[in-house]
Amino acid sequence: MGPKKGPGAPRPSGDEAPTCCGCRFPLLLALLQLALGIAVTVVGFLMASISPSLLVRDTPYWAGIIVCLVAYLGLFMLCVSYQVDERTCLQFAMKVLYFLLSALGLMVCVLAAAFATHHLVQLTQLSCEPMLDACQCKLPSSEALSRSFVYRDVSDCTSITSTLKFFFLAQMVLNLLCGLVCLLACFVMWKHRYQVFYVGVKMCPQTASEGQQQKV
Repeated sequence: MGPKKGPGAPRPSGDEAPTCCGCRFPLLLALLQLALGIAVTVVGFLMASISPSLLVRDTPYWAGIIVCLVAYLGLFMLCVSYQVDERTCLQFAMKVLYFLLSALGLMVCVLAAAFATHHLVQLTQLSCEPMLDACQCKLPSSEALSRSFVYRDVSDCTSITSTLKFFFLAQMVLNLLCGLVCLLACFVMWKHRYQVFYVGVKMCPQTASEGQQQKV
């Protein structure tokens, strides 16, 4: 009698579940980095257009630009021919560079979120008064020379403070999400390099000679 065929019978090696070609690299992380980087950049330039007196640290479009560059590198990695265990110098170099840039993006996003949080807390304590085409705000202090903020090219103090509160809150949330995605990208690259980390299932059955499942 031949081998028993049925639901419980072992599957031949040629029918093992494979991996999709697009799952060689976590595409979703790169797309998330690109979307969040663009959002941070757009919000940063919108903040810079409100008042020219805002500092560069308060308009963190630079954080979004860095994350966008990291995302473009991640997407470009899809164009590199996949080799198991990084057998090509280009593939290895791009993975190392993507890991380092993702770590840089994480630090930059955390820094931008910290600046936005600090300025948001200060806005809740400021007392503002209009002066010509600007708005002068001061922190409550018993000292005569307390720190003051001047927002130029502004007609209404109430509108500028409320708008900035919204933008700073948006920057804080977006940069925290962006930093979280960069951290996850670093974890995926580390997991792929030093531990077994499989992604997806194969679109075509493997032969017995190609039975080893590909990694990310």
